[in-house]
Amino acid sequence: MTTASQKGTAPTHNRLPGLLLTAAIAGLSIWLATLPWMQAHGISALTLAIVIGIALGNTVYHSLAPHAAAGVGFSKATLLRAGVILYGLRLTLQDIGHVGSTGVLIDALVLCSTFALAWWLGTRVLGLDRNSSLLIGAGSSICGAAAVMAAEPVVKGRAEQVAVAVATVVVFGTVAMFLYPALYQWGVSAGWMPFDETAFGVFTGSTVHEVAQVVAAGRAISQPAADAAVITKMVRVMMLAPFLVGLSALLARGERGDGGQKARITIPWFAFGFIAMVAFNSLQLLPASLVKVLVDLDTALLAMAMAALGLTTHVSALRQAGTKPMLLAVLLFVWLLGGGLLINMGVRALM
Repeated sequence: MTTASQKGTAPTHNRLPGLLLTAAIAGLSIWLATLPWMQAHGISALTLAIVIGIALGNTVYHSLAPHAAAGVGFSKATLLRAGVILYGLRLTLQDIGHVGSTGVLIDALVLCSTFALAWWLGTRVLGLDRNSSLLIGAGSSICGAAAVMAAEPVVKGRAEQVAVAVATVVVFGTVAMFLYPALYQWGVSAGWMPFDETAFGVFTGSTVHEVAQVVAAGRAISQPAADAAVITKMVRVMMLAPFLVGLSALLARGERGDGGQKARITIPWFAFGFIAMVAFNSLQLLPASLVKVLVDLDTALLAMAMAALGLTTHVSALRQAGTKPMLLAVLLFVWLLGGGLLINMGVRALM
């Protein structure tokens, strides 16, 4: 008789300890993220969840792993995909109309150029492994930690590679959160700033990593800048689904499976669920109060997935990654700042 473990699945009661553990970490992270200091510094619940997870994963988790591993694995895989799908409730198709064709084109050019640069610089110039390069590129070009986690099933990256990519998002997104407002004020006072507050908000939303970091940077300038930044960022997030499908197709090209046959495309079906959720949310059929509850649930699911990732990440593996991932992230940050500024200026000049 075939058991559940032989089939590669675990009974629900075996998952419960791990689910409770990741839920506890997620709950603590969500609460900490509501503290004024955390909000002022753009530190999200997802960032806190992976940090707490890594801290526990390298101390007490090894004694809990025999009982919690099934639930932690379920959080890292299934709950992650559910979280990505529900992430669509944060967006509507109307968001595209708010930024217009100019904002959409800016987002698309920043995304494609940043990811292509990450792939080329990481693998060809720095000699970094492909998975790490792609995960860092996804985090820098789209929406930070959520994009890294969403790309992991397509890239098939290891826990430590995902953790390193998330770390780069945290470091340079935090730097951007303080640098962008200072850059705007300096540019205005020196008389060379080519953007008004709204246009600079579009620049911020199209180039800063995390949504929370975009909000913090925009608010440090003005409310109009924050509004434009968040809408632009949401449109950039909406590009996550076609990005995942395109990435899957790119990775399948030229790869060979068993028997020398061409590798099959791994379809990230949850990406289509994300698109469907955006379309459904655009119809505004659900009460705003229910949407808020579902968005809070989504934050909890993604935080549980990040906690699970942290629990299975070993600090020794992070040390072995060396300085190359951080160097790649530095170069991408410079491109987002300088290249992103040129893209914003160029598109506005043409349209």
